[in-house]
Amino acid sequence: MQNPSDPAIRDILASTRVIAVVGISANPDRPSHGVARFLQSRGYRVVPVNPGLAGQELLGEHVWADLASVPAVLGVDMVDIFRRSEAVPEVVAQALAHLPALRTVWMQLGVENAQAAAAARARGVAVVQNRCPAIEWPRLMAG
Repeated sequence: MQNPSDPAIRDILASTRVIAVVGISANPDRPSHGVARFLQSRGYRVVPVNPGLAGQELLGEHVWADLASVPAVLGVDMVDIFRRSEAVPEVVAQALAHLPALRTVWMQLGVENAQAAAAARARGVAVVQNRCPAIEWPRLMAG
């Protein structure tokens, strides 16, 4: 697993505008909810993706069932994945097929998938694995 350098991750965080959080929970005590809330507080638009919550509203945004359902007009340029590593190839395949503005696939702490990462990189999409943007943002962007 090779992640981008710190300067490259800083560039990703600085240029990203709309983040689809795949596997977001409605429970405010869950990490996915807290990370999404943190990202919103830093000015990103968060697009919640969770089939069990589809059609509801979470953090002021409509929840989508999957990435194939997310309208391209929303301009999702990063996908933040809170799913088990074995579920990542399907998520990345949907992202590559349905999100024309996609520039980054981000896999959360403990989440890695070499096959999905290779597929994304082959399409020119940056990949970050086993990291959390809510940890990297304060480390690389604050101050």
